[in-house]
Amino acid sequence: MILDEAHEFMDRTTQAVTEELTSGRVQRAAAMARKYLPGKVSDGFTSAADSFHDAMSDYGDQIKRDFSAQGRLEEIPMSLEAPIRKVKESASALVQLINADDEIIDPDSNAERARVKGAVQEIATIAGKLLKMGDQHVLWYEPTFSTLHLAPLSVSHILRSNLLTKTPVIATSATLTVGNNFDAMARSIGFAVGSDADVDVETGDIDPANVQMLDVGSPFDFANQGVLYMPKHLPEPGRDGPSQEVLDELGELIDAAGGRTLALFSSWRGVEAADTHLRKVLVDLPISIITQKRGDAVGPLVERFAKDETSILLGTMSLWQGVDVPGNSCILVAIDRIPFPRPDEPVMSARSSLADASGGSGFMQVSVPRAALLLAQGTGRLIRSIEDRGVVAILDSRIVTKRYGSVLLNSMPPLWRTSDGAIVRDSLRRLATSVEE
Repeated sequence: MILDEAHEFMDRTTQAVTEELTSGRVQRAAAMARKYLPGKVSDGFTSAADSFHDAMSDYGDQIKRDFSAQGRLEEIPMSLEAPIRKVKESASALVQLINADDEIIDPDSNAERARVKGAVQEIATIAGKLLKMGDQHVLWYEPTFSTLHLAPLSVSHILRSNLLTKTPVIATSATLTVGNNFDAMARSIGFAVGSDADVDVETGDIDPANVQMLDVGSPFDFANQGVLYMPKHLPEPGRDGPSQEVLDELGELIDAAGGRTLALFSSWRGVEAADTHLRKVLVDLPISIITQKRGDAVGPLVERFAKDETSILLGTMSLWQGVDVPGNSCILVAIDRIPFPRPDEPVMSARSSLADASGGSGFMQVSVPRAALLLAQGTGRLIRSIEDRGVVAILDSRIVTKRYGSVLLNSMPPLWRTSDGAIVRDSLRRLATSVEE
């Protein structure tokens, strides 16, 4: 099996095996059951579904006013445990009743029975998993859609037992190294490396410790095609979005480049702040501003950006990967801050806590590799062909002032590096002039 863009595989697998339970889903299953098999048992499931809906609604109202209650849950909230148990028990009873109903011969009725049984059985299964949740799972409540999520703390064992021991696997991507080696990414996929290499393997299975790693390099001459600008003078990022100094720096760089900029932000707050600032400072320049809004499809935005060579595109995480705009429309990629995981992101924070509890460093083992991966992806938006030239500007001084900065830099394309803004702005002006000619 070949896994392309393998740097995303751990997250995709986590998403695939994450269980979700909403009151709407339970109520839909109850309505199907009541229509197919009316009676006391279906009524009991309907009553449980309604109680669960009320409990979820009340809990959502409660935590919307209490930010400390949001994020990962160590256990099922007391107000939800009894309703979930009632859903599980009533759904299981209904499945048993459907199984006992063997006298149906009509194919259409059999198909309907299968649909109802599948929907109710799924509710019973998910509710049961929630009630049996152990310390190897991560539970959280998502208030926007009033959803309980249950994810495994790690998926490497799932991938190891169901994939890597069954068939040879080739994992490939432009961004698989963190700090000049493959170990962190290989572990996340489930390969056994270093001290993990003594994992037990059944006779006849493929050994995931028999892993070979190869860096085939790049066709691009990064040091001659691009500049990595890392201004030291900017203040460290805070929680309130980009500082005024960062916004001023961004405006000056875009002015020098004559537009032609992809500006990547780690939050919507950053996108909105930059949009407001740039519409003021660039108002007299022939530069059109394309700003991503919540819910926007990426494709049309990128098409507009590519067609208008003096435009700029401001966006958040969905633009950090997969955007391919070679040529003169993108000679500057600006990144507002190192994209560390948010501290309230449930799965990443749980994995980080586990690393800390095991005597390691959650920050260095979880947060830094994740940031390095995204930073490499964002930086990779600049050089898309052997003719491309330009600048990547990381407007976060921590990449040069903190010790972990070297790990991040060693995970990125080897662009020529400088902290001299005058050199960078002069380079952008010359490049913009040559593009216009």
